[in-house]
Amino acid sequence: MGDVDAPRPTAPDQPGGPPTDVPAGPRVVRTEGDGVDGIARCARCGASEASLNIATGMLRCGFCRYEWRTENALATFDLDGDIGELTGVVVGSGTGDVTADPSVTLRCAACGADVVIDAAAAVQARCHWCRNTLSLAAQVPNGAVSDMVLPFSVPKADAVSLVAQFVAKRQFFAHPRFRAEFSPENVMGVYLPYMVVDVNAHARVTGQGEHQTRSYTVKVDDRQERRYDADLYDVVREFDLHVDDLTLESSQERRDRDTSRTSNHVINTIMPFDVENGVRYDPNYLAGFTSERRDLDLDALTPVAHEQVGDIARYRADETIPFYDRGVRWDDTRLEIRGQRWVSAYLPVWLYSYHETRSSGRSLLHYVAVNGRTGETMGSVPLNRGRLWAVSGVVQAVATVAAVVLAVLL
Repeated sequence: MGDVDAPRPTAPDQPGGPPTDVPAGPRVVRTEGDGVDGIARCARCGASEASLNIATGMLRCGFCRYEWRTENALATFDLDGDIGELTGVVVGSGTGDVTADPSVTLRCAACGADVVIDAAAAVQARCHWCRNTLSLAAQVPNGAVSDMVLPFSVPKADAVSLVAQFVAKRQFFAHPRFRAEFSPENVMGVYLPYMVVDVNAHARVTGQGEHQTRSYTVKVDDRQERRYDADLYDVVREFDLHVDDLTLESSQERRDRDTSRTSNHVINTIMPFDVENGVRYDPNYLAGFTSERRDLDLDALTPVAHEQVGDIARYRADETIPFYDRGVRWDDTRLEIRGQRWVSAYLPVWLYSYHETRSSGRSLLHYVAVNGRTGETMGSVPLNRGRLWAVSGVVQAVATVAAVVLAVLL
């Protein structure tokens, strides 16, 4: 027996292939606005220094205290339209391919001096002659200027407290050296580069499911065994799938999942971010924080996005199979990607890091991460392996004694 929805047009042989009636090449939406490299002045007093006021979420001039807010990025550039109507590939101009050289030379509009900004570390620098602040605002091909920024809303004092609380709950099993060196005040605010992706797809998943028909007990030698009978079905699910704000790391370093060297994976656990509230890129939001440069292009991230869309499709299909009470094994997932929209973003994370050197000589970089918008906290701390094994041994011994006592009583 099969469980098959109404037939639909055949999906492409290669999952993720675009419909044939969609023009080749992405449609680029310019997101730079009126921003230009150089001195970004306060509209009230003309000063060149501004930074984020976390309490209000607005930019504040460092001299006259005037505050203003940049426009919502997705709404301003019409990058939040109906996903069901999305066709082809739409990209923000900040998603362009990156170059290997992150350095940019800016000419100071006040005195004419040339100032080099290392965009791998910062997007602002002081002119060494007139002391004006110069900002990188134009989207040059080095991955340092995104389509949008999601500003911090969790103050550093709150992040320090959250990191301290997280570690305090794990102090008993933490390594003694880590406990001695732990200093939560060293938490740093970092804007990490991401791609925010919307996908309009049609999914078809196929597999086999089992429905139990009866259960009974049989005698095998001197013991009783429970047996189950089940009918086997071919199962097919086909449906339209709209994925909104799928968030992918766009830094090669942050995509490193080698848990023997780094605990990058903990940063994924503090998601989601409210990316719908991101504002148009302004380098002043990054003032006072560090930022990491995007170094992955769409060609590298597109297969990752499509793989995750496939995972979402199987999850959606799982919601439709209560009849198969013994489960369904999905064997094949095919996606027809009808449209996709890509936006580059800087998202806020408070990070505490600790470099552990083990007795074997190997090292591991631990992180405790705090979502800069919600305060969600997760992390990794070095373990006192001797204490862990000792406690495990005690638990095992107690369990063994309890089992013996129970056997005697019975």
